[in-house]
Amino acid sequence: MNGLGGLNKSPNGVVIGLVQLQLPVVTTKADLAAQTERIVAMVGKARRNLATMDLVVFPEYSLHGLSMATDPAIMCSLDGPEVAAFKAACVENRIWGCFSIMEANPDGNPYNSGLIIDDTGTLRLYYRKLHPWIPVEPWEPGDLGIPVIDGPKGCKLALIICHDGMFPEMARECAYKGAEIMLRTAGYTAPIRESWRFTNQANAFQNLMVTANVCMCGSDGSFDSMGEGMIVDFDGTIIAHGTTGRVDEIITAEVRPDLVREARIHWGVENNIYQLGHRGYVAVAGGAGDCPYTFMQDMVAGRYRLPWEDAVVHKDGTACGFPAPTRRYGGKPIAEAAE
Repeated sequence: MNGLGGLNKSPNGVVIGLVQLQLPVVTTKADLAAQTERIVAMVGKARRNLATMDLVVFPEYSLHGLSMATDPAIMCSLDGPEVAAFKAACVENRIWGCFSIMEANPDGNPYNSGLIIDDTGTLRLYYRKLHPWIPVEPWEPGDLGIPVIDGPKGCKLALIICHDGMFPEMARECAYKGAEIMLRTAGYTAPIRESWRFTNQANAFQNLMVTANVCMCGSDGSFDSMGEGMIVDFDGTIIAHGTTGRVDEIITAEVRPDLVREARIHWGVENNIYQLGHRGYVAVAGGAGDCPYTFMQDMVAGRYRLPWEDAVVHKDGTACGFPAPTRRYGGKPIAEAAE
């Protein structure tokens, strides 16, 4: 299944384009405006590139680059000019788009946020990265959960960001909430190449879910992002892969949410998303529906703790030049929280 990259589109197909966008340098408001215009232009390229495309996906950091700057002057908001420009581009080109912004947060560090906008310019999905790539990234941990929406052609669509995909619980949550296609946008650089590939495949196979994944591409003079646009079918098979690292290349494929739905209903062996909650259903009616996983029980109870917890070296961002935080999650100062 691929339809020659979406050139041949079936009635039930969804054609996805993954933009291996050139990694920018953005330090000023003028830089931000110029990069916004560049992304808008690439939306137009995506439409011209493939008339059948339903959804164009830009990587994490496509607007801000990899500087990790938290300068308020270049942070974005949902009602700001950058998002307005993305909405207009989706309308003009009659296409859905997935975009990345660093979102101003008046109560703390900025959020690393992802947006999906439909072809009428309506914001359909708004997600804040749950797992920043610590200790390197300074972003506030997300607080919106993982939304799942009705995407193009009625597919069930979710979005996670970069490091999120290294946690199997993230993809499982997407699938548990009904996602048939999970987008993963990233700014990863070359040292993560192999783990990027096998986690994209595992996230798909373990959940009978298509994953569509893309990183920034090229060099900004300091960092080298790898592109690696990668679309994986629900059985873990790679159906499109940008292995050349060519900047601004758009990796495309047709995917079939209807076959995801069919597999989830009809598969016996390896229907893992179902079998997780129905252990051993051959032996006991309906299977065991308990929760035998200590880490899940402890996290819910607020007592998650590793056996080697005290020996962990990196527990804040000071090694990467960030000051130690002074508040707990939710805003309470550390001294007050300890009382």
